[in-house]
Amino acid sequence: MKKYFKFIVAGIIALLFIGTFVFLWAKSRPQAVEYDEFTPTVRDIRKTTVVTGKIEPRNEVNVKPQISGIITQLMKEAGQTVQAGEIIAKIKVIPDMGQLSSAQARVRLAGVNIKQTKIDYLREKALFDKGLVSADEYDKIRQSYRQSQEEVRASSDNLEVVRDGVSRSNANTSSTLIRSTISGLVLNVPVKVGNTVILSNTFNDGTTIATVANMNDLIFRGNIDETEVGSLVTGMPMKITIGALQDEKLEANLEYISPKAVESNGANQFELKAAVRGVDGNKIRSGYSANAEIVLAQANHVLSVPESAIEFQGNATYVYVIKMVGKNKTYERRRVVTGLSDGINIEIKSGITLKDKIRGPKKVADTPEDSEDK
Repeated sequence: MKKYFKFIVAGIIALLFIGTFVFLWAKSRPQAVEYDEFTPTVRDIRKTTVVTGKIEPRNEVNVKPQISGIITQLMKEAGQTVQAGEIIAKIKVIPDMGQLSSAQARVRLAGVNIKQTKIDYLREKALFDKGLVSADEYDKIRQSYRQSQEEVRASSDNLEVVRDGVSRSNANTSSTLIRSTISGLVLNVPVKVGNTVILSNTFNDGTTIATVANMNDLIFRGNIDETEVGSLVTGMPMKITIGALQDEKLEANLEYISPKAVESNGANQFELKAAVRGVDGNKIRSGYSANAEIVLAQANHVLSVPESAIEFQGNATYVYVIKMVGKNKTYERRRVVTGLSDGINIEIKSGITLKDKIRGPKKVADTPEDSEDK
């Protein structure tokens, strides 16, 4: 029994040795190289670039007060429409004490002057009625009296403006009523009732009461790399895709290319602007991120093959045309003239026809890891 057991063990070891040898021999033999094969096709080829930017209104205005004061009432809020000249807010003036004192003194002085000029006028008029003074002297006294009357009205108006920000004579154009300068949508109202606001002057920009924009006149603003800006001309069509509205596709026309580059992340970028058409102002919001697709070059109905089938050698380009010799395949290296490429397919101007079959790159066998992933 032991004798047979030894023979069995020896047989198993021999089989394992022979099997390992056969496996290694089979693995060491050269494998037949397989290639992808392509048939030339007629297609439209477009070279495009995508510019990242945002949508914003062409005209966006910050409405600021003409006087300093305190917000007493807000007539509009963000999201509402407003017409040019419509009131957005009301302001209560905080008078400057120096200006207020001067205005009060001016009123008192005007009162004193008109009393004296009135007495002089009445006296002169009585003498003129009796023919005791000349008309020239009478006219001078009457003119002085009228000037005194006008100074009383002017000083009163000035006091009301300094104290209240508005006078009876200019109530409709009061600077305490903050009006929109354009028609559009109120984008932002950064103040609240009770906030102190200041007017714009040499030393500060003033307080923004509201931001108003015409949302029916939008532009796309973005930056393009210097390697592509040379292909752009004003008027080129663009397709705009808004990130927040995936189903919204807008048309635009390039209208501005900056003559000066700005550096961004080590690359030179040129700003561009495009007028957006077909805008629905109720759906699109200011500041939406967007992508603009620009067709830099286009070739229609041209013969093409995948660019991976092209062999580049210096300034020349070649393809390998498949030939059948009996049951065996051979490959004829043939020079071709190429044209426009979109990064995937490339135009073939001459060298092959639709009847030719082109060799592509080598097929890559799946690795065990790839098989597990599948």
